[in-house]
Amino acid sequence: MFARFRPGMLRATIASRNAQRQFSVSSAVRSDAIFVHRDTPLNNPSISFEFDQKNMQEAKKIMAKYPPQYKKAAMIPLLHLAQKQNGWTSLSVMNYVAKLIEVAPMRVYEVATFYTMFNRNPVGKYFLQVCTTTPCQLCGSSKIVETIESHLGIKVGETTSDKLFTLVEVECAGACINAPVISVNDDYFEDLTPEATIKLLDDLKAGKPVTRGPVSGRNNCEPLGEQTTLTTPPPGPGFMVRSDL
Repeated sequence: MFARFRPGMLRATIASRNAQRQFSVSSAVRSDAIFVHRDTPLNNPSISFEFDQKNMQEAKKIMAKYPPQYKKAAMIPLLHLAQKQNGWTSLSVMNYVAKLIEVAPMRVYEVATFYTMFNRNPVGKYFLQVCTTTPCQLCGSSKIVETIESHLGIKVGETTSDKLFTLVEVECAGACINAPVISVNDDYFEDLTPEATIKLLDDLKAGKPVTRGPVSGRNNCEPLGEQTTLTTPPPGPGFMVRSDL
């Protein structure tokens, strides 16, 4: 005979299974990237886009690097070129590139939504990308973000009302030795301090010329102080080699 099954036993069994399945209690972190499209007055298929004469010549050079049957391999550089002309990667940009390389538009959508460097929303004239990965964090990137937010009156992910600046955080700009770093469009500004950041923003807003690279006086990524390695002349031929060889 089977033992009588009581409701309390069922609740205890379910509770036990739920307890075993809770591998993590952390809340899900949502991405700020857009993976869906909704037509807007600024972004819909009725807005035309095509390369200007200069960029069309560049596009032809890009596609010429690949066999005719593999034109789709030029998708990413063509999207990058189109974004430089348009300022951002709109639906019309993606549709145009798809037609140019003769693939279904969905193939281009898949790429544009995968790589976050393709901006699916309009951005300001100066696209500020602040690296906040560990090396930059240790060197004060949080202060740089706070300085920009305070000086421009915007938060990360927002654009100023005059459409001049858009601020985002990025993962590893690849200039760890010169941290903290900001990428302004295609140019890097390194070794930043809050004061240097404010001057950079003011110069950009005023249309003044700015010098890219380290703002600390370094030329590249040499030590800020005295050299600590390779301080003696390199040894000549035969160093550490047996004399009878």
